[in-house]
Amino acid sequence: MRVRSIRFRLTAWYAAVLTAALGLFGGLTWFSLRHRLIGDIDRDLEGRVARFERYFTAESKEVAGDQLKDELEEFCQALPPASYIDLRGDRGFVFRYPAAANPPTRHFRIESRQFQAGGQKFFLEAGEPLNGVLHTLELLRLLLLSLIPVVIAVACIGGAWLSRRALKPVDDIAAAAHAISIENLSDRLPVPPTGDEVARLTEVLNTMLDRLESAVKTLSQFAADASHELRTPLSVIRTTAELALRRARAPEAYRASIQEIAAETERMTRLVEDLLVLARSDTGTVEMPLAPLDLGEVVRSVCTEMRGLAELRRIRIHLSCGSDPVPLTGNRAALHRLFVLLLDNAVKFSRDGGEVLLTVERGDSHIAVAIEDFGAGIRASDLPHIFKRFYRSDRARGDGGHGLGLSLAESIAKAHGAEIEVRSREGEGSLFRIKFPVRGARTGTIPARAVSRV
Repeated sequence: MRVRSIRFRLTAWYAAVLTAALGLFGGLTWFSLRHRLIGDIDRDLEGRVARFERYFTAESKEVAGDQLKDELEEFCQALPPASYIDLRGDRGFVFRYPAAANPPTRHFRIESRQFQAGGQKFFLEAGEPLNGVLHTLELLRLLLLSLIPVVIAVACIGGAWLSRRALKPVDDIAAAAHAISIENLSDRLPVPPTGDEVARLTEVLNTMLDRLESAVKTLSQFAADASHELRTPLSVIRTTAELALRRARAPEAYRASIQEIAAETERMTRLVEDLLVLARSDTGTVEMPLAPLDLGEVVRSVCTEMRGLAELRRIRIHLSCGSDPVPLTGNRAALHRLFVLLLDNAVKFSRDGGEVLLTVERGDSHIAVAIEDFGAGIRASDLPHIFKRFYRSDRARGDGGHGLGLSLAESIAKAHGAEIEVRSREGEGSLFRIKFPVRGARTGTIPARAVSRV
């Protein structure tokens, strides 16, 4: 199938519609004029027959025979040229005007009437030739057939020119878009100052380019940060292995080197797993099975798991949940991971001997889980960036993390339709509140933003 340009299709459709419209107009004009002209002839014939009947009825009472025919001949001479009159009586009376005229052909318009006069029945027939009407209609037909193609040709040329001018901004946009690549992704399409559909389309495309540029920058930064984070453990592994192989050592030294390599390998494995989870969540290829669960039970299991780590720093975890079930539809492993990440941060940045409050709040439209610590807090300048991948404040750079924990937590929350609210003041502590919308118990799957191993 041959592809036609929009310009060609617009011109073709315009020509087709115009041809149909002009054809319809010409046909209606021709038939209307024909009907009008023939109607005028019919009305004239009807009046002519009525006048002839009245005249014949009056004259037949006074004269008869050839004298009557002479009177009728004189009356008919006043009729339009080429008129035809034929009168026949049931007793043999015959009058024809003109006398030598042939019977009317198919190009005559005939009006017939029967009447009685002087005790006889007469049949009257009057005719008018259609030559003038047919000549007028033929001239009109030739005029329409000669002018309509000219009008269509001129209109098609004008339509092609107009469509080319109307689509020129589209060609300019296409050329500008074709010139944009990854090297000049910051360039934008020229917006025509017309305010029409093309201008709105250009603005939408520029908005799309903004999003693409932002995504590419984020991806480039993500790749750079991931490479940087992976380079450190790889360097440690390589250096440790090279030092261990440089000269013979005692078994204990080899064991220490292998333990260091294993620790760095474990650290790198966790980082790669988190990166894979975030990459899959960005493309929507990971799915989390949803099922009804007791959110209180999930929170209590997280507290039990984290209490050992908290006791090492003499930090107390206070759970306020109640004994009643807290029904929610979600993924148990992902929610467990979410609360572990947030509670681990709260414990990590609390002062030794402090406390962490974990509260489950129930409302009419939502269920909220609040995790509050009273430690170092977060600087106001860091708050807008804490959910960015690989972002670590100055205080967090020595904790051995990669800056992915809060990004994973936010992704898990979004996958459940929840949002994370953060309030923090430097030196006073932080409060993270996860608000889940209340839904009916159901099962199914939703695209996961982040699922990590628990």
